[in-house]
Amino acid sequence: MCHVIVTCRSMLWTLLSIVVAFAELIAFMSADWLIGKAKPASSEDMDTRTGGSQEPYRPTLGIYGRCTRIPHMQYSTRDTLCGPYAENFNEIASGFWQATAIFLAVGILILCAVAFVSVFTMCVQSVMKKSIFNVCGLLQGIAGLFLILGLMLYPAGWGCQKAISYCGHYASAYKLGDCSLGWAFYTAIGGTVLTFICAVFSAQAEIATSSDKVQEEIEEGKNLICLL
Repeated sequence: MCHVIVTCRSMLWTLLSIVVAFAELIAFMSADWLIGKAKPASSEDMDTRTGGSQEPYRPTLGIYGRCTRIPHMQYSTRDTLCGPYAENFNEIASGFWQATAIFLAVGILILCAVAFVSVFTMCVQSVMKKSIFNVCGLLQGIAGLFLILGLMLYPAGWGCQKAISYCGHYASAYKLGDCSLGWAFYTAIGGTVLTFICAVFSAQAEIATSSDKVQEEIEEGKNLICLL
């Protein structure tokens, strides 16, 4: 018989698992990993409505995508265009970034799988006498290691020609040059920290769903068990 068990700790673990997976996925897909050096507006960038030139803009560069501004023919202003600069994996600007993409993709796939499974832990707490919480916590720890490897390799690619074109000639491995780090990089770091927190917290979720109070309510014949 399926018993739906919802506790404060198990629900919090489930929500954190979903948030972490989405945060890492959004960061990976974003082009806001590096914010390039400011590019001054040229005489072609005159705003026809105000008669003045627009402010300098800073293009952004991701692992496989970028955002820049292009002239808008109809209004003679500049609009932001975002999209992948690499049509295939081999065109990613740096071998280090290729490795970063692989490690992050594997970690994110694991996190997404755990997030999907975590939704069903309310009614299925074990499989083949193994606690799903413990198994998911182990997988989250492994995913966190993949994410750390990817984030450690990413700065090594700052010396590639693509990064130099955005960050200036002073850019090199682990040196930003004229660039600054964007929100996607910090989101990836925050998501990695939360991944390990989720891995540790999964043990608390397992303890909460197998507590004596839960067993007592199961023996009383209750199918829906909600505990704080």
